[in-house]
Amino acid sequence: MSRTFAQQKKVTGRYLLTPTILVLIFIIFVPLLFSFVISFFHYTFIDPGFHTVVWFGNFIDAFQDKYFWNTLRVTLTFGALVVPLEFVIGFLISLLLSREIRFKGVYYTILTIPMVMSPVAVGLIWKLLLHPDLGVVNYFLSRLGVPFINWFASSDMALWTIVFVDIWHQVSFMILILLAGLSSLPKDAYEAAIIDGASSWQALLYITFPLMKPVITIAILIRTIFAFKTYDLIYIMTRGGPGVSTEIISYYIYKKTFMGMDLSQASAISYVLLVIVMLLVVLLYTFIVREKEEQRV
Repeated sequence: MSRTFAQQKKVTGRYLLTPTILVLIFIIFVPLLFSFVISFFHYTFIDPGFHTVVWFGNFIDAFQDKYFWNTLRVTLTFGALVVPLEFVIGFLISLLLSREIRFKGVYYTILTIPMVMSPVAVGLIWKLLLHPDLGVVNYFLSRLGVPFINWFASSDMALWTIVFVDIWHQVSFMILILLAGLSSLPKDAYEAAIIDGASSWQALLYITFPLMKPVITIAILIRTIFAFKTYDLIYIMTRGGPGVSTEIISYYIYKKTFMGMDLSQASAISYVLLVIVMLLVVLLYTFIVREKEEQRV
């Protein structure tokens, strides 16, 4: 009787999951398959047909394009800046919030606000705040005797401005994940360390960090993926400028699609980005598995 009931539950579960699976197939896998197929054709908005097969021509053209390599360099630079900085800031704040402090709920609310804001709204707000003539930031700096700064005039300044805004927007995500990990750590390990005379720094170095490695790796992995996909801030604040100094690969794909009208090459570049992200996922997943095996030993 119990076996029959269990079988019925499985069948019912399959029936309930079927609509969701069909929707996912239609929304995710069909576009993925379509974009993969057209990456081997000359498929544009002007000539949307499967007339000319180019095989790997779109991939070769992408690798021969100097702007592609520039966007890849900018993307890697952007990711290498925002992810470590967000982790360091997020970890320090999460350590402070993991202690018993007053008004903790107020701090949680304040830190969560940037994360729930739309990237478009964040970009518009900071573009107004950092306006060289009308911005509030330059006004307060001028009151301190600092001359007006054009935050988007030079290549380096524009990139660092985007990095700052992205950190302000996304560090809350890192804080929440790391804070959840810190809250789940066993208390007995710290109590034993205190009895043995360990300092706070030693407890952090030899207890907190080893136990937090899986959580840290997952947080860094998720933020790296989203950093590679950053598009909204670039589009709103700089449009890839000055020149192409802040043009990351997602914005480059957008330009290829809607400005160059070349959907096939944009699809090819999208799959190059997918391969890069998947390699990062595999590396970090391998690291997580290795850490778990070492902890078991």
